[in-house]
Amino acid sequence: MNNVKQENFKRIADNRVNKIVDLISKLHNLSNTSFYEYTDEQINEIFNLIQNELDKQKQLFDNDKKKDQKRVEL
Repeated sequence: MNNVKQENFKRIADNRVNKIVDLISKLHNLSNTSFYEYTDEQINEIFNLIQNELDKQKQLFDNDKKKDQKRVEL
């Protein structure tokens, strides 16, 4: 990978990851029962959705890596 592509990846990834982490951190605000009421099912649904999306995105990265690994199996 050339230097420009690495720099672009780092710049964009840092920005996106920091935004995601900030938004996830704000989920805690919803736990304030003085303002909100929720069920365990709702909380599980939220975190399952987030985890599923994380797993899907990780799989996409893994699949892209596998495409780059060309080999012959006889």
